[in-house]
Amino acid sequence: MAIKTYKPFTPSRRYMTWYDFSNITATKPHKPLTKFIKSKAGRNNAGRITTRHRWWWHKRMYRMIDFRRRDKLNVPAKVATIEYDPYRTCRIALLHYLDGEKRYVLAWKNISVWEIIKTGDEALLKPGNRKLLKNIPDGFTIYNLEVTPQTKGKFVRSAWSFATITGRDEENGLVYVKLQSWEIRLFHEHCRATIWTIGNEEHKNIVIGKAGRARWMGQRPEVRGKVMNPVDHPHGWWEGATDLAMNPKAFNGRWVSPGKKTRKKKKWSDRFIVKKRKTRFK
Repeated sequence: MAIKTYKPFTPSRRYMTWYDFSNITATKPHKPLTKFIKSKAGRNNAGRITTRHRWWWHKRMYRMIDFRRRDKLNVPAKVATIEYDPYRTCRIALLHYLDGEKRYVLAWKNISVWEIIKTGDEALLKPGNRKLLKNIPDGFTIYNLEVTPQTKGKFVRSAWSFATITGRDEENGLVYVKLQSWEIRLFHEHCRATIWTIGNEEHKNIVIGKAGRARWMGQRPEVRGKVMNPVDHPHGWWEGATDLAMNPKAFNGRWVSPGKKTRKKKKWSDRFIVKKRKTRFK
């Protein structure tokens, strides 16, 4: 897939880029697998803003993706179409299973129509097949990785992302997985993952070009704390404008910003984390 540029007949068009959609094979989604999600614009049930910098976005239909694929073990499926998903940075593929059911999955790199994939122990080590981590050799790249067995894929789901299997602890039934952040985590060997890399690697080259295009996607402008009123931010006029000695704080004044860790101290998944260690080469 290539990136499309525009003639700069306006200042905002000068650097704007977008997809050419050359790999898209269907323009309309499979209707039974879609639903409409109303935008809440960052507000709660009382109508108050709880998430800042959000706004109503352009209307779009949500495609229901199958992140599990565990109830279709050893059932072959054919890639029918490759489609655009407005809710994701990657492409999606519509699968036609041998038993007649249709489902959406995340499209991998170099996907092609009429390709046959499978989930389970009988699946080959080829792109698109989903297997247990214990059945995937070291060095393979994976995506759509489960955090705990018998759930759904939650890790590595955005465009051009992948994780790498680097080793395993067979005594405890754990597998070392290196994420794109270079963090190495331990996953249970009965967690499932899809082989290969997610496609749409050109997503990183997209340039929005103008503020109005960000508003279509539900983003509102971000305002510095210094230019707010004192009631809106602890850095509001007087505190910020006079440069008084105070620690940078978040907009609610509860923690120091930036750099405050918001992750739980006893997060259950941290028992599987392996910290990076510096090694010296002699």
